Amino acid sequence: MFSQSVLFLVILFVIGLVAKNQSLLLAVGFLLVIKLVHLDTKVFPYLQSKGINLGVTVITIAVLVPIATGDIGFKQLGEALKSSYAWIALAAGIAVAIIAKYGLKLLATDPHITTALVFGTILAVSLFRGVAVGPLIGAGIAYLVMKVVEVFH
Repeated sequence: MFSQSVLFLVILFVIGLVAKNQSLLLAVGFLLVIKLVHLDTKVFPYLQSKGINLGVTVITIAVLVPIATGDIGFKQLGEALKSSYAWIALAAGIAVAIIAKYGLKLLATDPHITTALVFGTILAVSLFRGVAVGPLIGAGIAYLVMKVVEVFH
């Protein structure tokens, strides 16, 4: 019952408590409950294969809420595009989406990298109050750096 994975999750939960990180606490608590009620063999494979897509969908919904509520419309878009910062944000959004695409590719072709990325994300979330979008973007950045290293190696 008290396996290595449960112990690891409990340690992460304690880290979440110490760091007062609600996202980490919620995520680890959810996984512990699923594991302790023995739904892990059914739920975990689904979350592992579809979790990133589900997360991206939830984030996309959150980003689109101001459009749905009418807080952002065509007028605000037009005004924003007059700002140089808006153009920087537009370019950054494009860059991040492209980098994330390569992150998905790396995670699919080199899954052992996932361990380091997840651990880095956990450290950032728990110690630096980061946000757990790190593995996907981290994988994309790692992919790009690996390609640069290949060119010069």
